Parts: sequence; C-alpha cells; structure tokens
Amino acid sequence: MIKAGILSDTHLTRVSTDFLQAVQQCFADCEVIIHAGDIVDAAVLEAFPGKTVQAVHGNCCNLAAHSSLSDQLEFTLGRFNIAVAHGHRFGRYAHDIEPGLLAHFPAADCVVYGHTHEPVCRRERGQLIINPGSFQLGSRYGVPCTYAVLEAGQELQGRICEFVPR
Repeated sequence: MIKAGILSDTHLTRVSTDFLQAVQQCFADCEVIIHAGDIVDAAVLEAFPGKTVQAVHGNCCNLAAHSSLSDQLEFTLGRFNIAVAHGHRFGRYAHDIEPGLLAHFPAADCVVYGHTHEPVCRRERGQLIINPGSFQLGSRYGVPCTYAVLEAGQELQGRICEFVPR
C-alpha cells in the first residue's frame, strides 16, 4: 500500500511554523505528496523532506514556480496512473474543469486538480476525481483547511480530510 497526501492552493510565499506543524500532522505517514498548484513559491515544497513530491504550478504561482514546475503531469502510484493539473486552463468552476480534465487524461485512473478551493472525491466512469480543496490555515472566508489522502493498494481509494490543529 502506498499512501499519498494531496494538497492544493496553499498560496504561500514562504514556509511558516504553523504550516510545517500542519504538514507534519496531516502527512507524516504519506510517502508521496501531490501538490495540485497555486503553491505561489516552489520553496514551499521544501516542507516535505524525505517524501516523493509531485507538483504542478497554478495561475497564482510566481515566475520561479512557473519555470520550475509543469502545468500538468502524469505518473504512476503503485499500478495506477495519476494525472495532475491545477485546472485553471480548463475552466473556472468544477463543472467546467472536470469534463476537460477527464477528456485530456483519458487513461488516468485518478485525476487530481485544484483551483476551485472546493473539495471533491468521487468516481466518474471508472476514474477517481480528487480536488483536495484549499490547504490554507487561515481562510479569510472561514472555509475549512482541507486535503486529501490517496491510497494505492489492490484498489485506488481516496478521501477528503479536514485539518484540525491538535
């Protein structure tokens, strides 16, 4: 069993102590980290030492993140094909983004995206669709900080989680 932590829309220019503590609490037992964009600064990915990190840039990333990260990627997790894109190139809302992503990545067992800040974890025509929501610790709109966990074993299973500080 391979366990991957998925986050998106962190919107950070630097790693804070609070962010590091949240990351350690949420992703300690994950071997792989998937960041679905809007990291803002790629240095934020340094918060995941010792983990395999798969990340894409989003529409709010700085020039360095755009230069160092792709806008989409595909990789394998165990025996499953995973596709990741921030989603902003496919539309503004989930009902626009998801059909475009599924058409763009027809061979993916799981399609991961961000951008909408709205958590999604469901299957459509055999493909698992995951949007982890937004991993922002202090949302100005009172939206909960969410992330997803993806487990690749005999089957591919995902779930949405809400960060609650200890």
